[in-house]
Amino acid sequence: MDDRSDDNEQTIGRRGLLTAAAGAGALAAGLTTGAKSGLAQSAAWMQPGNNNHVVDLQAATSAASAGEVTIDYYGHCALKITSPAGLSILFDPWRNDPSGAWGLWYPNEFPKTVVDISMSTHAHFDHDALFRPESTMVLDRMVGSWAFADVSITGLADKHACEAPGWYAWTNALAEFGQNACPPDNPGHMDMVMYVVETGGIRTLIWGDNRHNPPESVWDAMGRIDVLTLPIDGSEHILSYEQGNAIVERLQPKVVIPTHYLNEATTLTLSTLASADEWVESQKSFAKLDTPTLKLAAADMADMDREFRYFGSNVLTG
Repeated sequence: MDDRSDDNEQTIGRRGLLTAAAGAGALAAGLTTGAKSGLAQSAAWMQPGNNNHVVDLQAATSAASAGEVTIDYYGHCALKITSPAGLSILFDPWRNDPSGAWGLWYPNEFPKTVVDISMSTHAHFDHDALFRPESTMVLDRMVGSWAFADVSITGLADKHACEAPGWYAWTNALAEFGQNACPPDNPGHMDMVMYVVETGGIRTLIWGDNRHNPPESVWDAMGRIDVLTLPIDGSEHILSYEQGNAIVERLQPKVVIPTHYLNEATTLTLSTLASADEWVESQKSFAKLDTPTLKLAAADMADMDREFRYFGSNVLTG
C-alpha cells in the first residue's frame, strides 16, 4: 500500500445513485438494441512504480517456509493474501458493470492498490477489475500450477453456479439473452477458476462463484484445505446456506471466510445482496472481526475446526 492518489476516483452522490438506479433498466434494454458493450483494456503502461519488490524476492536464496499469512479484505470477493516472505496476491477486484445492464453495485471505484500479483476467478464485472490494482503481474483466470518465492498456486477449472438458489432469479437473465447458463453449453463468462494458494504451511481455497457440485476430479484436486472462502449472503445469491454448509462439511477447513455479501462500506442495496450475518451466526463457532485484516499462522491453527471469521463491513478502502 502507498499514499498515491488517483485523480480519476469516482464518488457518487445521492442524486447520482437515483439517476443510475432509474437508468439501469434502460441500459439493460439497450443491450438488445445494438448498444455497445463495455470494453476493458490493460492500463499497466500507466502504472507508477516498478517491479523492484519482485526482483528482490526472485534474488532471495531461500523462501520463507513459516510465519504469518496475512489476509486483507477489500469488500465483495476481493481478498489480498500476503505470504510470510512478503509476496502479495490480490483476488477478484470489483467494478460496476460497464454495460449498465446489472445496475449500480458500488458507489466508488476499487481502490488503487499496490500488489505483486492480481488474479481473477472469472470474467464477471464484480470480479475482474484487473486494471485497478497496480500489479507487477496479472494471472487472469489461470489454470494449472504456478510457483514463486514462498507461494505456490494451483488453478482448478470448473463452472460458475448456474441456478440461483435464492429469491432473485438472476440466472434467468441469461436465457432472456439466448444463453444457456449451465454446462456444457454455457458461455465463456460462466467458466470459473478456483485457486488453491499454499504459503506459510497454509492452504487457502478461493472458491469464487463456483457451483456447489463440481465433479469428483475437481474435489480430489483441491487436496487439504485449511482456509476456505465461500460466496454466501442472506439473499443466497450464489450458494444457499445448505450448499455452503455441505461444502464446509466435505472440506472441513480450519477457517471459513464468507464473501460476496452486502456490506455498507463498499456495496449498494441495488446489488440485491444481503449481509452474511444470519449464515455466520448459525455456525457453531464464529468471530466477527473488527478489522479488515486477518493474520494466520499454521502453528496456531492445529486445533482449529471450521472456525468462521467474518469481516462484515470492515474493509480496506485505500
